[in-house]
Amino acid sequence: MQRPAYIASDIHLGAVPDSTERAFVRFLEHVGCEASSLLLPGDVFDFWFEYGPIIHGRHFRTLAALSALVDAGIPVAMTGGNHDAWGGRFLREQVGITLHDGPFHTTLGGRTALVAHGDGLGVGDLKYRALRAVLRSRITIAAFRVLHPELGLRIARAVSSTEGKAGGEEEARALGRARFLEDWARARLKEDASLAWVVCGHAHVPAVVEVEPSRWYLNAGDWIRHLTYITISSAGRPALHHWSANT
Repeated sequence: MQRPAYIASDIHLGAVPDSTERAFVRFLEHVGCEASSLLLPGDVFDFWFEYGPIIHGRHFRTLAALSALVDAGIPVAMTGGNHDAWGGRFLREQVGITLHDGPFHTTLGGRTALVAHGDGLGVGDLKYRALRAVLRSRITIAAFRVLHPELGLRIARAVSSTEGKAGGEEEARALGRARFLEDWARARLKEDASLAWVVCGHAHVPAVVEVEPSRWYLNAGDWIRHLTYITISSAGRPALHHWSANT
């Protein structure tokens, strides 16, 4: 029997406790024993930026575990999120991840999937969409690369709001993002009959929603509050799971 595909999103390494990163490494080791593939729909890192050959070494255990999956023949695909959209040659060539800069199509359970992180989708939030275009522009990336890496990391930590996402006020905002992304996914499924899955991150709210018979919206949640992930069996059935930090 073919192994299931695994999906995990919004781990935000660097902003979560070290114990969460160790738990995620154990999860990746589990993936190596059980999975046919691993899909990461963004924000694996709370900040990721490649200064040419200079790479922040804090997450070397996670990077080594991801590389071990690829070496074992388990493909790992990732799209950049609003926190880690600046991946490049290191992730692609040294770690071996198939890295996408935006929404992309792939196959899950033998059927077509549309995968997106979720930030900047649709027609709303014009201020963020404008900021997103600036932050991902070649000029901004080139200017940021001129900064000393330690200064760049300091700036990234200062502007990140991830640590506040564990609070109750953020819960209401997360539910709003979740509703918007589910509506966006429903629209994509309606307009494209070839899609069996629409997979997003960003909402930080787990979701396994059968929009139509055998057609699904999936969101694996996050590793800030939920420590959740999704599997898709060879028969095409999705299931939501919780990873115990003590596993």
